Amino acid sequence: MKRLAILGGGESGVGTAILAKQKNYEVFVSDKGTIAEKYIKVLLLNDIEFEENQHTEAKILNADLVMKSPGIPEKVALVQKLLQKQISVISEIEFASQFTDATIIGITGSNGKTTTTLLTHHVLKKAGLHVGVAGNIGDSFAQQVAEQSFDKYVLELSSFQLDGIEKFNSHIAIITNITPDHLDRYDYDFKKYVDSKFRITKNQTKEDYLIYDADDEASNQWLKENKTKAQLIPFSIERELEFGAFIKEKNIITKINTEEFTMPLSNLTLQGKHNVKNAMASAMAAQLLKVRKQTIKESLSNFEGAEHRLENVQKVKEVQYINDSKATNVNATFYALECMNNPTVWIVGGVDKGNDYHDLLPLVREKVKAIVCLGVDNKKIIETFSNVVDIIVETAGAEEAVKVAAKLATRGDNVLLSPACASFDLFDNYEDRGRQFKKAVRSIL
Repeated sequence: MKRLAILGGGESGVGTAILAKQKNYEVFVSDKGTIAEKYIKVLLLNDIEFEENQHTEAKILNADLVMKSPGIPEKVALVQKLLQKQISVISEIEFASQFTDATIIGITGSNGKTTTTLLTHHVLKKAGLHVGVAGNIGDSFAQQVAEQSFDKYVLELSSFQLDGIEKFNSHIAIITNITPDHLDRYDYDFKKYVDSKFRITKNQTKEDYLIYDADDEASNQWLKENKTKAQLIPFSIERELEFGAFIKEKNIITKINTEEFTMPLSNLTLQGKHNVKNAMASAMAAQLLKVRKQTIKESLSNFEGAEHRLENVQKVKEVQYINDSKATNVNATFYALECMNNPTVWIVGGVDKGNDYHDLLPLVREKVKAIVCLGVDNKKIIETFSNVVDIIVETAGAEEAVKVAAKLATRGDNVLLSPACASFDLFDNYEDRGRQFKKAVRSIL
């Protein structure tokens, strides 16, 4: 019986444990922190051995295989010891993919991957396909492989998950864009981060497809310097393409093989240039899976959008409050500010992952009337923007930030939470930050 040790008792760890147990592995789950009550119940119910608040090395270093949660960096001493012993350390998606024959649509990128994943899933579901959604969102991929028999999966894949693959492959891979993010995990080397994203195409064959942003500098550079066996399908909003997706006369047009698809931009429920790109990628993935054009059009025009991503919370005293808590890097916030058509009070800050805010200066100068800082250390934000914005206020929680923003905003303004940073200094995660923001907005009535 093979022994599998799992580092991390969260969604991916517990899901992997369930699948491994079903496949007759001897399973041990170890978490350095506490394991949530709901996961402990599942582990007990499935009779899976686990520990919390520690890693007992003797019980981990004797494994045949180790699955580590994406949140644990490879630099950690325990992971280094495993690698020195030549024990394979893989991600949940690598482990689970070997137990399913389903067609996988894998989606990665610095921004837009959640929206593109949910949108692609929405289109395929509307087409009547038996399709699951997993990866970085929703229920664990491994648990779905254990308990469901989907024909297709749409997976949102982070660079950390892709770092832990060996044989995993997506029949259709989408790279939305690549901009600096999580550089603290990649020795502050952007090239390493780009390589990490492109691992999504590592095992693709000539029967597979790689959909990518032809306007994205980093993607183009990688493709110039490296080879992939996959068929390349580009999308662009800057120029017409002979093949792929582009914009012409306010329509999205896609040309794949002999198929052509046209849809007016005005019919998209999601606005903003970045969402046009997300829609292009989803439409082409659906076309490759033979979904009817009419179904694609209908689905793109009735999609609701992702929570915490440019989510209109509500209007209070003629001020629109917008929750973009999922914007954990500068590029995501760039998109958000670009979408603002009214004077904006911008709530920003958190754990800085090596951010360079200078790209935001033109947009901030044009659109932002006041900045509300929501982080423990706001020095960099204040230094960067104090010359272009007169009012910058520091706050220490969502409730205070919303109260201050409400005082600074006047009729017709937007209050935008788009932090450009991780959330771990004041919140559990970006969802917790978004929910606290929404709660605070609803209590200022």
